[in-house]
Amino acid sequence: MSAGLTNAQCASGEVGEQEPREPQAAPRVLSTQKFLDPEWTAKGDRRASVALVRLETLWFNTGTLCNLACENCYIESSPKNDRLAYLTRADVRAYLDEIRTLALPLGEIGFTGGEPFMNPDILGMIEDSLEFGARVLVLTNAMKPLQHLKSPLLDLDRRFPGRLALRVSLDHYEATGHEKIRGAGSWAPAIEGLRWLAENQFDLALASRKLWHESEAELRDGFRQLCVEQGLPIDTGDPSRLVLFPEMEAHEDVPEISEGCWAILGKSPDQVMCATSRMVVRRKGASSPVVIACTLLPYDPGFEMGATLDKASRPIQLNHSHCARFCVLGGASCSPRS
Repeated sequence: MSAGLTNAQCASGEVGEQEPREPQAAPRVLSTQKFLDPEWTAKGDRRASVALVRLETLWFNTGTLCNLACENCYIESSPKNDRLAYLTRADVRAYLDEIRTLALPLGEIGFTGGEPFMNPDILGMIEDSLEFGARVLVLTNAMKPLQHLKSPLLDLDRRFPGRLALRVSLDHYEATGHEKIRGAGSWAPAIEGLRWLAENQFDLALASRKLWHESEAELRDGFRQLCVEQGLPIDTGDPSRLVLFPEMEAHEDVPEISEGCWAILGKSPDQVMCATSRMVVRRKGASSPVVIACTLLPYDPGFEMGATLDKASRPIQLNHSHCARFCVLGGASCSPRS
């Protein structure tokens, strides 16, 4: 499904197979009239909403500080951005206690950032989550912050076999492409970290981006060759082992998703990421963390749902371009089982 469709096409049932946009074509700019009203689209249709069907994955954003400043990072992570402060081990424990109290059947806990391994409490947070009984996924660039913690990571993986997974971001299967996004000198340390994880038999996956003028098949084949060369036991044909995320250009045009779009697109709101997940963040200067509806929208106050998981169980309106581009039309998810 092309993200270049108009809202009128979606709402009127004119959605169909579209020709891909030429790489050199200038993208249309997102109308300033879209995504203004939580309840209604610019065309006057009732906006789609998504109910929390069950909490399968609870994400913890460990903080926006990162050892890299990548081009078009959706959360603007960098060595200087601390808009989301470091979560603490006590913060995570409080939410694990709430899950026990509410008897929520949580299966997976994810840690994202920033670079999670820069957070001084990351090992304790992972350990508590594993002891809680959940599967744990950590999103990382596999560079020096992770590599400084090799021994305790090995210990955790051996104490909780089959329960700790790491998903490593590589923005292309070649060094030049990766470093175009992540900066000079970022390729070799990432490959070093990946090889160490593979050699020590960690549950391992890759994440990349659909920003190149290559088909998905070409990207998967390029990563397949890289994995063979580097000895990485990753099936790049498996979408959960090589996750290819659509780009999230907030200024580019995308249809708003109305209630009528579900039938037109042949999709269910239960398939969207916020039907099964929430994320915990601590804003800079805040006295306590809050729960937000989506991993992609940590700064938008419209997606903040309160301080507890109980309060965060209400439905969420799809009132952002990322909802349409990434989740509904892009069919993407940050889930460990995406």
